[in-house]
Amino acid sequence: MRSSRFRAALEALGTAVSAHQGMTTPLLAVMAVCVADILVGPNHFLAPLMVVAPALAVATTTWRRTLVVGAVGGLAQAVLVRYDATLTSHDRRILAGMAVGYLTVVLFSAYGAWWRELRSRQFQAVVSVAEAAQRALLRPPGPRVGGLRLAVRYSSAADAAQIGGDLYAVLDTPYGVRVLIGDVRGKGLDAVQTSAVVLGAFREAAYDEDELTGVARRVDASVARHVPDGEFTTALFAEFPGGEGAPAGNEIEMLHYGHVPGLKVAPDATVTTLEPPEPWVPLGLTRFVTGAPVPWRVPLSPDDVLVLCTDGVVEARGHADGEFYPLAERIGPLVAGAADDLEAAVEQVSADLLEFTAGTRTDDSVLLLLARGRPAVSGVTGVAHAPVGADQRALRARSSAYSGHHWPAGGPPLQGPSDSPGGLTHR
Repeated sequence: MRSSRFRAALEALGTAVSAHQGMTTPLLAVMAVCVADILVGPNHFLAPLMVVAPALAVATTTWRRTLVVGAVGGLAQAVLVRYDATLTSHDRRILAGMAVGYLTVVLFSAYGAWWRELRSRQFQAVVSVAEAAQRALLRPPGPRVGGLRLAVRYSSAADAAQIGGDLYAVLDTPYGVRVLIGDVRGKGLDAVQTSAVVLGAFREAAYDEDELTGVARRVDASVARHVPDGEFTTALFAEFPGGEGAPAGNEIEMLHYGHVPGLKVAPDATVTTLEPPEPWVPLGLTRFVTGAPVPWRVPLSPDDVLVLCTDGVVEARGHADGEFYPLAERIGPLVAGAADDLEAAVEQVSADLLEFTAGTRTDDSVLLLLARGRPAVSGVTGVAHAPVGADQRALRARSSAYSGHHWPAGGPPLQGPSDSPGGLTHR
């Protein structure tokens, strides 16, 4: 409670400081006019230049403070009138007209500042809604999903946007952790809409289909139904098997739909390009070809790092020679041995890419690093759909009693209201 109040107080203080800083420029303008009038002497009347102050306040501060600036400028003009001795009957008529004009400028300036504040609040509201919608669409995963460690960097080429035509998802399913990375043809709102179709279909199919090829077929069918003809999405699917009946060893399954091949970085910095045995067409174009994509398996130990990216990374051009970023050549030393600290590794690669391009990247990009979790000490590999709190701790405490047995898909016959319907997963 105290910390939240302290943060609120700091935010209020920052707002107040910013608002007062916004008055600095118009008040300096008032001072400049006064100093200039005094320096040139009483024979030159520079007070009409005071209209600059409220005009500047329109862009820098609130409408109330704009009125304050106008009042300060008006008082300064009154002082200059006496200093310049412009109080004859003829001068008074001129001064009256000048005062009316100055007051008009102040009022219009205050109105302009009020309108700017209103539009700014409306814009902030729209930005907040847009950011929430973007987060809901992309749903950035945490540093660990199931038995998988990961780190990701997403960059959108669109101004004020967090997402674009590049997409990714990492899901912990009953069949293991399933990964999708893709790149929608085009940019802008149309690309975001296609991303929503692809991600939505993947999030549904990944939990329903027992084969990775079935997941891909469902996603492709959704693209064919909901995306205009001629639009397509390159994609790369990966599955880290887990659970009952999973294949032995450290192999992962991959499925190619016209996407940039992944890379495997070994602890000794050896980089292997994971080219598909039979490259396939992107999602949305499969109706023009016969046959089906062929999945293949890749060995991946807990010390290896799987690198997935979109073409925004490998097609980023260097600022010096215009060459493409050589990801396969540069990533080895940056990622090798970093399976336990993927966040630092992805930060190093991102910094290297930014230095290579001198910050001139113009395309969306996703850089995703993945590594297997370390094998568990006991025979139990994990708990699926476990409840939270005390019930979860109780279920974990009882799991050791079943580590030497193989139960049906429904799991061991645990009793009590806290039992998980998913049961325990064993190998």
